[in-house]
Amino acid sequence: MRDVSAGASAGSPGYPQPDVAPQYVYVGRQPILDRDGALHAYELLFRAGTYNYAEINDDAQATAQVVARTIGGIGVAAVLGQHRGFVNIDRALLFSDIVHLMTPEHFVLEILETVRYDASLARRLGELRRAGFQVALDDVHDLSDELSAMLPYVDIVKIDFLQTPPGTVAKLAAMLRGHGKTLLAEKIETREDFALAHELGFDLFQGYFFARPQVLATPRNRTLRPGLLRLLALLTRDAGIVELEAELKLNPSVVVQLMRLVNSSAFGLGRNISSLREAIIATGTQQIARWAQLLLYADTGDLPWRADPLVQLAATRSRFMELAASRLRPADGEFADAAFMTGIFSLVHVVLGSTPEAVLEKLGLAPRIREAIVARKGELGALLLIAEVAGEGGEAAPVAEAAGLAALTPDVLSELNLAAAAWFGTHVTESAA
Repeated sequence: MRDVSAGASAGSPGYPQPDVAPQYVYVGRQPILDRDGALHAYELLFRAGTYNYAEINDDAQATAQVVARTIGGIGVAAVLGQHRGFVNIDRALLFSDIVHLMTPEHFVLEILETVRYDASLARRLGELRRAGFQVALDDVHDLSDELSAMLPYVDIVKIDFLQTPPGTVAKLAAMLRGHGKTLLAEKIETREDFALAHELGFDLFQGYFFARPQVLATPRNRTLRPGLLRLLALLTRDAGIVELEAELKLNPSVVVQLMRLVNSSAFGLGRNISSLREAIIATGTQQIARWAQLLLYADTGDLPWRADPLVQLAATRSRFMELAASRLRPADGEFADAAFMTGIFSLVHVVLGSTPEAVLEKLGLAPRIREAIVARKGELGALLLIAEVAGEGGEAAPVAEAAGLAALTPDVLSELNLAAAAWFGTHVTESAA
């Protein structure tokens, strides 16, 4: 359920003024019940304050904040207990590596109704389901060709009882049961709605008839971008445990969240982690890098994530470079990782209001990444130059050919541009239109 206030704002009649408390962050959770009335799961909802409704300007940023607060702020055990949490996912985060911070044992991916079906989406959902995730389809209210196309790639279908006439509900339920899908009746607000859903064989139930969302709060952790960037820089050059430990000690808020991350998801250890070094080893550098990226996405300043042109440019550029590197060297994961980080750090000086030379020297980046950004040297430098030209709408193929990267033909570069845009949340079909 995409939980937003229906035309209401903080100043609307009947709603309290927002309780502005920047020292706290919030997460809403609404129970999802089974046929016996027992708690089955929660839907996790974005909340900006103690008032119990949401005003969402950017789905991706709202979800990033919900995930960051659940895992690293309040903690999975406190928010979910032994149950799963349904998390709204838009296309941007669906294609992001960040999604793997959520463990399939604790989270269900609830695909928003704004996500359009295409071949790329089908492949991505297949990957995530093979990784163990359950996928729920949100806000279904009619029999459509798009619903039929999506069914092979989802496990749970949520039917909106406020938008769907009873006759259509019955037809939807019969069709979906025939496909073996779990049926969830959402926005159940009356006893009559519940009785109808129960009679039609729905498996799960959610709505104000049972409970309104509960708002959970935790003190806000102040995470500074420079510290996160230094941490990511260490990870790009495979820094040792001692260096990572020293950097994390300078960022207490990240340490607190890292400890919650490893303790709450357990990583199959069967025990809690009691030291920072143990947490680093148990979590692994890839998960730490994902976590740092999530925190950057979740706190991008005054503008929503996708409305911030600098964030958009850094994200699409880094993804484009990663894909290009993978195309050039399919078996070299380290090269693809270095390309991605080159794209990320190519704009860090803008974030910090400095020069590339000054910023990168302090971050201690791997020499090949630093030289690529400062002097456009090496294969990474060539990829960065190609990404810059492509990002400005220029002819990047001649640049690739001049650099000896003839495999990056115009057709390939066009494909990579579309894929990078999709990763950030732009529909591939729209970009190609």
